[in-house]
Amino acid sequence: MKIIGTGSALPKKIVTNDMLSEFLDTSDAWIYPRTGIKTRHVISDEKLEDLAAEAARKALADAGVNAEDLDMIICSNVVNEYITPSLSCIIQGAIGATCPCLDINCACAGFIYALDIAESHFKAGRVKNVLVVCAEEPTRMTSWKDRSVCVLFGDGAGAAVLSEGDNIKGIKLSAASATDKLYQKHILEPTPYITKEEESVPLQMKGQDVFKFAVKASSGDIKYILDSLGMKADDVNWYLLHQANLRIINSIKDFLGQPAEKFPTNVENHGNSSSASCPILLDECNRKGMFKPGDILALSAFGAGFISGAVVLEW
Repeated sequence: MKIIGTGSALPKKIVTNDMLSEFLDTSDAWIYPRTGIKTRHVISDEKLEDLAAEAARKALADAGVNAEDLDMIICSNVVNEYITPSLSCIIQGAIGATCPCLDINCACAGFIYALDIAESHFKAGRVKNVLVVCAEEPTRMTSWKDRSVCVLFGDGAGAAVLSEGDNIKGIKLSAASATDKLYQKHILEPTPYITKEEESVPLQMKGQDVFKFAVKASSGDIKYILDSLGMKADDVNWYLLHQANLRIINSIKDFLGQPAEKFPTNVENHGNSSSASCPILLDECNRKGMFKPGDILALSAFGAGFISGAVVLEW
């Protein structure tokens, strides 16, 4: 399996730290040193499904693949306005594809998990072209009164087209159940038999616990793959990490003992866009011409669960 095309799409609305300070007890001087975030894109009059379809079309165009030639669409998404049908089915209709579709919810690690699922289908000889779309609107999951959480997130969609090849060198998935550290709860439709009181809970995050897990898991997943391949951290040309927080990225960089130039970032301008962050960053780097054929890329992400994953691939 190999990546042959990328695409991304962002909402028009850009919210700065100064704009947040208009209704929150916060400031750029408080947010930026703690997160590395200056601005984020926030859905206003767009629909997430439209951003997802736009990212998909861009990836298909970049790959030179027609929608009708797709054998599968995998969509990573945590929340959108539809509980059913799946977002992948909505994307399928929007781009004119006819292939099977499936959604996954692997939180911010969704892109890595989608690549793992796709690779299993390639190895089974069942597919030749697969579209992966990660589309997220985490700004709809948070309380905009909670300055410790809402300042972190931004919305967006990223996509990649996969084709036959042997460019995936290794994938590692991990989980460590700690469901009380990062979660959101919403009320389902009532029934005559529900007697307990229920209430929706916006996204809750125990920041220090998330930080510790993120650094340990991402570093460990990458090192596990490199060790299994007989490679060293120096052999990797580019590290594309989940864009959750610049301090987390820098800590992983320090653990791996690698220079900052190997770690492109966009968290400054986009914030944490959940599973969309890795494919958005991948697309931005690709369109800048940063990757050369034969370059070794290490992608890593972590999310609620906790779960994490990493992939090492050749461009």
